[in-house]
Amino acid sequence: MLGIKLLEGEYDYQNWMQAVKGLQNEPEKGKRCEVCFDRRFEVSAHKALELGENKITTTLLISPLKSQEQLKRVGNEFYKKYGVEFIAVDYRANGGTQDQSRVTKEKQLYRQDYCGCIYGLTMQRDAQGKLMDEMFSPVSNTILPASIEHRIEIYKNRIKLEDGNQDYKIVKYKFLNYRQFTCKLMQSKNTSVTAYALSYSTLPRKKTQGRIEFEADGISYFNRDEIKLITLDKFNTFTYKQYTSVKEIIFNPLTFKEEAEIRYKITNSRYDLTPIIVTDKQPSGKLTLYLDAIAYEDTIEKIIEI
Repeated sequence: MLGIKLLEGEYDYQNWMQAVKGLQNEPEKGKRCEVCFDRRFEVSAHKALELGENKITTTLLISPLKSQEQLKRVGNEFYKKYGVEFIAVDYRANGGTQDQSRVTKEKQLYRQDYCGCIYGLTMQRDAQGKLMDEMFSPVSNTILPASIEHRIEIYKNRIKLEDGNQDYKIVKYKFLNYRQFTCKLMQSKNTSVTAYALSYSTLPRKKTQGRIEFEADGISYFNRDEIKLITLDKFNTFTYKQYTSVKEIIFNPLTFKEEAEIRYKITNSRYDLTPIIVTDKQPSGKLTLYLDAIAYEDTIEKIIEI
């Protein structure tokens, strides 16, 4: 959420979190939504007065996830308090919801399937059995597949095509997506090794211990979980780059596509799930790898020029 300036103070994410404290597990159309409406309408009412306007409305009226009666009730309370009228039109009536779906499909518009509330999104994704990857953004600012940033890039390209009068279609296809949360390699209880796990590296139990069994052609083979380690020098050989440290890779990584090509050179598959770990130098002795990551079926959008 972005902070929105009020006349008498600041309404920001922390204020909203405080307002809904204790209501995190409320269902959609429950008490948490009403508190959120109170906050949003207060911002809108103050802004309307600031601009000399006396009417407000909200796009939430078209959402099937929200209660029309709840919105009207909160809106009417603000009318009594501030004299700012809430215009409540039922756009869902008389086939309005079906029209939304039709127009969205015909015009190839993006239609968000969740509200802006992190708690509502969490419960919705849990019910769907899906990862809440809308909330993930890597420290490197890499554009992850099917992320919000990826979608923004697609729609920027769409605008360019429309400006150039180029016909196109936005199509969807299923693919194997990947998100990595943590990666840590320990050489002993107190000695960590700076390490980077290539995309699609996964461990079934998030932790494993073992030793390097042998090395061949610059690739070290672990004796557990099919793990393979490569040094920075080998990584640079694969990529034709000149990285000076693994830390540099962490904060300035390759693209997913480029990392998939390294994986292909090592395993002969771009979507193999074997952990491939990059270190500055080959570690020795007993090693402990902590790797929290997930690969999952997902849908991604692509623009096709026609």
